[in-house]
Amino acid sequence: VQLVLVQFHSLLCGLLEFQLLFNINVQCESKINSCNLKISLCSADEIRLHIPDLDLKPDVNVLLADPEVLELLEQCVMNWQTQITVVLEEQMKKKPQAPGPMAEIVFWRERTSVLSALSEPFKKPVVKKILEVMTKSDAGIIQVLEGTLAELTKYRVESEDNSRFLGTLERHFMNLATGVNFDIMLETIPPLMSSLQMVWIISCHYNTNERMVPLMERIAWQLCERVAVVIDVHTLFKDQREVAKSKVHDAKQVLDQWKSSYFEVRADIEESGRVGRWEFDRKKLFERTDYMASVCQDLYNILQILEELYTIFGPELKSVTGDPKRIDEVLCRVDSLVLPIEEISFDPFCISKMSNWKTIMQDFNTTVQAIEGESINFIDQSFKTLRSSAAAFDMLLKFKHIRSREAINNHLMRKFNDILAQYCKEVDIINVIFEVNKDKPPLNKNEPPVAGAIKWAQSLSHRIKKPILAFLKVTEMMESEMGKTVMKLRDYEMKKYECWRAETECNLPLFMKKQLLVATAEISLRRNVQYIVNFAPEIKEIISETNNLSSLSYSVPDLAKNVALQESKFIRYLDELHSLVNRYHSVMDSLTDAKVIMLVDHIKAVQADLEFGCKRVNWNSLGIADFNNRGLQAVSKFEAVVNQILKNEKDIDSKLQTIVTANLLKFSVPDKVNDPPGVKQFCESIEQERTKMLNLLTRKYADIGPLITKTEHLILGTSTGKARCMAEYYMYWERKILDSLIKMVLRNIQAFNTTLMGNTPLFQIYAILSAPKIVMQPQRNEIYKLIMQCVRDCVESTKHFVRWMHGSCNECPSQHVGGEDEVVTFSFYTDVCQHPQINESAMAVSQNIQQLLHSVERCLNHWKHYRPLWEKNKTIVHEKFAAKKPPCVLYDDKLQFLARIVQEALLEPLFKNEHSIYLNLESLAQTVQETAESWISSLGSFFNKSAKDDLFSLRDELKVLSICGGTYLQKPDKSIVV
Repeated sequence: VQLVLVQFHSLLCGLLEFQLLFNINVQCESKINSCNLKISLCSADEIRLHIPDLDLKPDVNVLLADPEVLELLEQCVMNWQTQITVVLEEQMKKKPQAPGPMAEIVFWRERTSVLSALSEPFKKPVVKKILEVMTKSDAGIIQVLEGTLAELTKYRVESEDNSRFLGTLERHFMNLATGVNFDIMLETIPPLMSSLQMVWIISCHYNTNERMVPLMERIAWQLCERVAVVIDVHTLFKDQREVAKSKVHDAKQVLDQWKSSYFEVRADIEESGRVGRWEFDRKKLFERTDYMASVCQDLYNILQILEELYTIFGPELKSVTGDPKRIDEVLCRVDSLVLPIEEISFDPFCISKMSNWKTIMQDFNTTVQAIEGESINFIDQSFKTLRSSAAAFDMLLKFKHIRSREAINNHLMRKFNDILAQYCKEVDIINVIFEVNKDKPPLNKNEPPVAGAIKWAQSLSHRIKKPILAFLKVTEMMESEMGKTVMKLRDYEMKKYECWRAETECNLPLFMKKQLLVATAEISLRRNVQYIVNFAPEIKEIISETNNLSSLSYSVPDLAKNVALQESKFIRYLDELHSLVNRYHSVMDSLTDAKVIMLVDHIKAVQADLEFGCKRVNWNSLGIADFNNRGLQAVSKFEAVVNQILKNEKDIDSKLQTIVTANLLKFSVPDKVNDPPGVKQFCESIEQERTKMLNLLTRKYADIGPLITKTEHLILGTSTGKARCMAEYYMYWERKILDSLIKMVLRNIQAFNTTLMGNTPLFQIYAILSAPKIVMQPQRNEIYKLIMQCVRDCVESTKHFVRWMHGSCNECPSQHVGGEDEVVTFSFYTDVCQHPQINESAMAVSQNIQQLLHSVERCLNHWKHYRPLWEKNKTIVHEKFAAKKPPCVLYDDKLQFLARIVQEALLEPLFKNEHSIYLNLESLAQTVQETAESWISSLGSFFNKSAKDDLFSLRDELKVLSICGGTYLQKPDKSIVV
C-alpha cells in the first residue's frame, strides 16, 4: 500500500508539472505554421455528409410508413458509410511530410481536424433523426455504420490526445528548429527531455517504443541538421579562432547533452519504479549524434593546435630571434594545415565517410609533428644569435605558463645557457655606448640636460641589472665586470648632479630679479613699441631639473625647490602676460597711421600701465597678479574704443558700398521684344530712375559725416566734426568717397555701353519717307544727343555730393568765387569728370552709338532703289508716254512692273534689330506701297482715256460703213463706251 501511495504521489506531481507545461504551451499553439493550418482547414471543409433534401419534420413512425423515404435514407446512410471508410483509409496511409519533429505535430493536428470535421455532422438533430429512423427500420447498414463510427471515434480521440500532448512540446521543437544560437538549444534540451518523460507517463498512445522512438529520431535529426548547417568546414577556419572554437565547442555540447539528458531521464524513470521503461534502440538515437560529436571534437583539437602554434611563433619569438622571415615561413606552413580540410569534397558529418575523415585527421597530425620537428631546429639556431637576453628570458617565462605545443615548450625551457651568453655580449655593448656618449648623452624631448643625463646613465644600469637579477639574485655579481660598469655609471651620475647644483645656486637668483616686460623701441615712437615677456627660459629648465632630480631622490637647493613648487603659478603668470602683450600688439597692428594719430592719448595711457612692468615689477614681486589685472583692464578699454571705431567704419563702408553698386543708368527691359519704347521714353525712364537713386545716395552720403563725428565724440568727447588730430582721418574718408563715386560712374557707363552693344532691343526708332530722302525719326543727331545726355547726367550726378571743408567732415557751403554773381558749390564732380577712365568710357559710348546709327542708315540705303517713285513726277511721265500712243501691250508691261514693285514692298521686313536699336520700317513700307499704287492709278487713267478714244473712233467708222451699206442705224448703244 505504501508503494502504491508513493507511485500515486509521483504521478500526481507529474500531472501537475504536465499541466504547467501545457499552460505554457497554450500560446505556442497559436503560432502553428500558417501553411499547414490552411491545408488542414481545407481538408476539413471538403468533408461534408450529404443530407437528402427531404421533409424530415414528421414523426418517425410517419417516415417509416413511407417506402420511398426509407429507400432514400438507406442510400444516404450507405454513402456516409462509404465516405467515412474512405477518409479513414486515407488518413491511415498518411505519414508526416518532413523529417523534423514539427512535422509530427502538424501531422496529428491535420488528422484531428479531418476526423473532427467528419464526426461533427453526427451531432446534428437531422442526422440523429435519420439514424433513428434507420434503426427502427432494422436496416443492416446501420450496424455496419455504428462499427465504422466507433472506429472513427477511436482514431479521433487518439489524434486529439496526441495533438494535445505533442502541443506541450511545440515550443521546444521550435527552439531546436529556429533558435538563433546553440545556447538556446542547450537550454531547451533538458526541459524537452523532461516533457517527453511526462508525455511517456501520461499519454495513452505515446507510451510505446513504436511511437516514442520515431519522435526521438526526429529530434536527433533536427539537432544534427542544425549542427551541420552552422559548422561548415569550408568556412569555419576563416572566422576568428575564438569564435570558431566557441561554435565547435557549443555544437559538441548540444550533441553530448542530447545523450546525457536522455540517460538522466531514463535513470529517473527506472528509479521511480514505474512499469514503462525507456529501452529504446540507442543506435537509432545516438549513432549519428555521437559521430558528429567526435568530428566536432576533432575540429576543436585542430583549432587548439593552430592556436598553440600561432602562440609560439608570435611577435615575442620574432623580437628575440631576429629572424622574422623564417618565422613567417613556419606560419605559412601552419596556415596551410587547414587547406585539405577546407577543400574536402565530402560531408565530414556523414557516417559513411568516416574512413575519409580519419585519413584527413591522420595527415593533419603527421604534418603537425613535422612542423614541430622543424620548429625545434629553428629555435636551436635562433637562440645562438639572440637580440635581447632580457626579452628572451621574459619570453621563456611566459611560455612556461602559456598553453602551447608540449614538445616545443619543453625544448624552449632548455635555452637558458644561450640567454646567459647573450647577456655577456649586452654588457660589453652597454659599456661601449657609455664611453662614446657620456660627454653628450642623448635626451628625450623636453628633458633637461642634467636630469636627462642621469636618467640615461640609470637606464644603462637598469639594462645591466634587470636581466641578471632575474637570473641570479646574489651580491657577488657586483664584483664582476658588470659591477665595474655599474660603478662607472654611478660616478658619472654624481658629477653631473654636483655641477648642476652649483650653477643653479649661482644663476637662479639673478633670473628671478629680471623685470616682467621689456620694451623694444623708444617710448616716443608710440606705434613701434613692442613688448616682450622677460622670463628667462633657464628658469623652466631649472624647474624641470628640480622635479626630475627630486623624483630620482636627489637633494635640490631650497630656492630651486620653492620655484619648482610655484611652477603652476609662474605658468599662469606667463600665459596672462603673453595674452596681455598679444592683445595689445593685435590692437596696434589693426590701426592705420591716421588712427594712431587721433588715438595717441589712449595709446599713451595703455603704455603707461605696461611700462610699470618694465621698471617696477620682477618675478620675485607679489604684485604680478595686480599688474596683470591693471594691464588687462587698460588694454580691454583701449580695445573697446578701437572696436567701436571699427564698427563705425563698417557702417561707413556699407554706405559707400551702396554708392559703388548704385545704378544711375537703370532702365527696364521691355516686356514685349517687338514693342520697345521710343528713344525719348527710354531716356526719360533712365532719368526717373536716376532721380530716385540719387535721392537715396545723397541720404547715405549725408550720414557719413555724423558717423565720423560720432567717432570724434568717442575719442575726444567733442562733436565739432573738425578735430585737428583727425584731419588725416577726414582726408582718408574723403578719398574713399571719391574712389567710390569714380567706381560707380565708371561701372555704370561701362555697363550701359555693354548693354547698348547687346542683342536685346531697348528702344525703337522709325524710318519715314521725307521726299526725296528716307530719314530716321527722331533724327540721328537727336538720338545721339539723347543717349549721350544720359551719360552726361550720370557723371553730373556727382554734383550732388558736396565736398568737405579742409580739415573737417562738414560739407562746404556754396560760395561766390572770383567776384562772380553765380554761387559755386564745391562737389566731387570736378574730380570725377576729369578722370581718364571715365572719359574713355564716355568716348566709347559715343563711338558705339555713332556706329549703331551708321548701321541703321546702311539698312535704310536698301530702300533707295524705290527713289524713282517719288523723285519723278508721275503725271508728266505718263503724259509723255500717252502722247506716243503706245499699244496696250506697253501699258500692260508698265502696269505689271508697278504691280511687282507693290508686291516687293509688301515682302520687305517691317522691323529690324541693330543691337539695342529696334528699327521700325512699317511706315516707310506703307508709304512706298501707296506711292506705287498711285503710279498704277495714274497710268490706268491714261490707259482708260486712250481706250475710250479708240472706241469712239471705232464707232464713228461703223456709222460710216452702215450708211454706205444702206443700213439704217438705230441710236448708238452708249453702254459700249468704257
